[in-house]
Amino acid sequence: MKLQNYCLLLLLFSGMTLQAQNVIKPLKGYAPQIGTTVAMLEDLKGRVTNSVANLDQAGTDFLLDDKANRIGALILHLAATEKYYQLYTFENRGFNKEEAKWDEALSLGATTRKKLVGKPIKYYLDIWDEVREETLRLLKTKDDNWFKAQVKGGSMNNHWAWYHVMEHQANHMGQIRLIIKRIP
Repeated sequence: MKLQNYCLLLLLFSGMTLQAQNVIKPLKGYAPQIGTTVAMLEDLKGRVTNSVANLDQAGTDFLLDDKANRIGALILHLAATEKYYQLYTFENRGFNKEEAKWDEALSLGATTRKKLVGKPIKYYLDIWDEVREETLRLLKTKDDNWFKAQVKGGSMNNHWAWYHVMEHQANHMGQIRLIIKRIP
């Protein structure tokens, strides 16, 4: 960069106070570490929701290729993953027979690709909202000692489990946004 351009930039920014657009801090009603994780979970869910909320049926059901998943299925997959970790961390179990409906969305694949079609995006978002409401209710009942504790019979602690839910949502957010850009 030429010295004169650098000086011009310095003059432009010298009188400004730059601030971050967002701040991550614990949400009230939660233990500090849990509240911070909840803030991040909620931010990610909001960004995913904002990305898809206005999709029409064609967009919700768009299939990028024969090995891809539809956006609606991916949203249900996020809900199923979160539901699984609710059960795993709060009840130390996986899905029971009554909850087997979640297995399909959890695994995705060819069968799911054929079945999860024809429902509006609101259908999938409403399911995720219900799951999240339960997540938030359950997390309010725990403290940071629980968050640090090992999941019974597992190889992770509760904090890592919920971090994984968060990273999972972030990964699929990128996938969803890529699919949206490819919708004709």
